[in-house]
Amino acid sequence: MSNNTDFSDTSAARYSLALYELAEENKSLEEIETHANMFIVLISNSKDFASLIKDPTNKKEDLINVINALSNQFKFNSLFTKFINFLISKRRLFYVEKILNNFIETCSKKRGEIKAELFAAKKLTDNEIKNIKDELNNNLSLKIKLECKHDPSLIGGLILKVGSIMFDTSIKNKLQQIQNNMIEV
Repeated sequence: MSNNTDFSDTSAARYSLALYELAEENKSLEEIETHANMFIVLISNSKDFASLIKDPTNKKEDLINVINALSNQFKFNSLFTKFINFLISKRRLFYVEKILNNFIETCSKKRGEIKAELFAAKKLTDNEIKNIKDELNNNLSLKIKLECKHDPSLIGGLILKVGSIMFDTSIKNKLQQIQNNMIEV
């Protein structure tokens, strides 16, 4: 079973690199990255679409018709649509989410960005996120790709993960530290 996982990781990396190289060659990298993000959001927001992609019993023609209809509706780049149709023809559509996530990660790495995750007790506004990102970019002298998540269990404060480093200023963490200190005494 682990061989299948390895194969899918390897395959995803190869397909995503091929898409990256084609997009770069056609000078449509930014547009295809945007469309890849849209496609991933579509998969995560629609259970029907996700199950359609993951069902190996669907006919290639039916899948191609669905993808072409989506492409027309969302005005996907023609290279992106051809790539998705290629995955269908090779019966690799069930890897599409992994391939596109890998592609987006590759784009980010090529731009020299470092992935950071921010967990906040409240939903942050776009302006607050921008300010945090700008502050991180200035203080760390790095290009940060910030992913924000809402976690009400934090009670208050933030948790920031940059690579393997974590900064935890949450009230939940402070309460946990107080509890640990009381237990030790």
